Amino acid sequence: MSDAPSRARLLRLHAGLVLAVSICVSAFVIEVIRTIDGNALSWAYVFEWPLLCGYSVYMWRRLVHDERGLRARPVPPRAADGDDDVALAAWNRYLADLHAYEAASKRPRPPT
Repeated sequence: MSDAPSRARLLRLHAGLVLAVSICVSAFVIEVIRTIDGNALSWAYVFEWPLLCGYSVYMWRRLVHDERGLRARPVPPRAADGDDDVALAAWNRYLADLHAYEAASKRPRPPT
């Protein structure tokens, strides 16, 4: 039963892709025709519509992979032989020294 909402979302994603690609392709054809007729501004749209079409395919692919759970989740690298503890201790020492230096360099505020 939990599979039904996922299938419905996938169906909407596919329908959205078909709609987006059909709009982009038809707008591209219209702009090419306008460019051939002499409209110089249409040159910008001749290049814009294929880019938008490519972006819609890219987003469709990402959303489908996210929906299916196929997207690889990044695994944080693990340090060998406890190197992460040494680095963490060094970082904490640095922060403590910085805090001590800052506290020593501050003068007390005069009363207001």
